[in-house]
Amino acid sequence: MNRQAGDNVHAVKAEEERYVYDLAEMEQLPIGGHYSSGRGGIVEGERVQVALVRKKPGTGSRLHTHPNEQFNFVIKGELQVRVGDVEGLAGPGTLIHIPANVEHYTYATGKEDAEYYAVKDTSHAMYGEPVDGENSGPFLEAGQEPE
Repeated sequence: MNRQAGDNVHAVKAEEERYVYDLAEMEQLPIGGHYSSGRGGIVEGERVQVALVRKKPGTGSRLHTHPNEQFNFVIKGELQVRVGDVEGLAGPGTLIHIPANVEHYTYATGKEDAEYYAVKDTSHAMYGEPVDGENSGPFLEAGQEPE
């Protein structure tokens, strides 16, 4: 699938002679706001894009897909994860592999924000599309308020 016009329009483009980026201090962009609560700084290179994603407890993504492969490395908090038919919990130090076009979700559990590095190729944007086709916002556990 080709990139859509406007994909990652606010992502910082990696440029020659600028090699250091503080993802935590960058503009915190919504990453798939039509299906996910994830926000973070995004840097896009020629072939790879990375983001430092944060999700508040009890929030996350609804089931979605995207045509590019993804790796998430959890650095803080805990994520409930489903990739294909496999479900589990992922805490700090855990690497989550999401193959291209496989249905998946992640949401933050516990009492603290979850934070993870997301890495994808640049064949598509950092976000995907909800499986149900509804752009109704992120997953929210009972009692969680939308931002």
